[in-house]
Amino acid sequence: MSDHVVAVLSGGLSHEREVSLRSGRRLSAALRSVGITTLEWDADSALIGRLASERPDAVAIALHGGQGENGSIQTILEMHDVPFVGSDSHACRRAWDKPTAKSELHRAGIRTPDWVVLPHSTFRELGAQAVLDAMVAKLGLPLILKPEQGGSALGVQVVHEAGELPAAMVGCFAYGDTVLAEQYITGTEVAVTVLDTGEGPVALPPVEIAPQGPLYDYTARYTAGLTTFHAPARLTETDADAVVELAISAHKQLDLRDVSRTDAIVTAKGEVYFLEVNVSPGLTETSLLPMAVQAAGRSLGDVFAALIEQSLTR
Repeated sequence: MSDHVVAVLSGGLSHEREVSLRSGRRLSAALRSVGITTLEWDADSALIGRLASERPDAVAIALHGGQGENGSIQTILEMHDVPFVGSDSHACRRAWDKPTAKSELHRAGIRTPDWVVLPHSTFRELGAQAVLDAMVAKLGLPLILKPEQGGSALGVQVVHEAGELPAAMVGCFAYGDTVLAEQYITGTEVAVTVLDTGEGPVALPPVEIAPQGPLYDYTARYTAGLTTFHAPARLTETDADAVVELAISAHKQLDLRDVSRTDAIVTAKGEVYFLEVNVSPGLTETSLLPMAVQAAGRSLGDVFAALIEQSLTR
């Protein structure tokens, strides 16, 4: 691997730019630690020119949100025949759109919180209060609001009372034109990283997420000390097996490749609910994938070196 040059893509123009830059720096350092030459590139207007003039052997994507997860960057790399780690552009688009991913997995028999999806125009055209009343009648309270696309819990709102809904909708619409409203399921929140280095998808130890506040939001995710993590998660063997099975099923059902991270809730009754899947998991100091890698007794550099090697053989 030491003869290969790998470009690590990070930054970009999404709301998650700063987190992505942190992920990119950490991934670059991890790859260098195992002898891989890295180029740290921003996903900007110079990218296509660089792919031609400084063509790397492979690309590792550390972009979060927007173009890094919705298939855009993957399409550019595919058009230039540059190998890259991660899911192809078609699978990225399916996973990035939360309602699409939920619908596909629901049809496959995977449990996920009941939901509705509504664009901003529906509230404007049909009357906001009438639509909100119908939403509460359908899903009950409490419920959780999310932009239909995006990551890092940006724009996510938990609503306990009907009177909180209008302001929460405004906060959610700040990050997208369409809102996904879900039943709010309580339980143990876990994240399961799935790796596939050529012999089928395998799950790393689930990581339990225990935020100090009521929500694992952007601040809780990226501010050290605001969330306690347990790797492996404090689950019964039965519950741990169930959440691992769910993550591997989601990875397969959505045709994901190389690496993914599934977020789920395990209720007190042992019911496992799929929340969402991430095709470009964070790699910062407080991110979940590196914790899972460490819990498995592996190093970030070795894991991604194997994934890069695999991308070169495709």
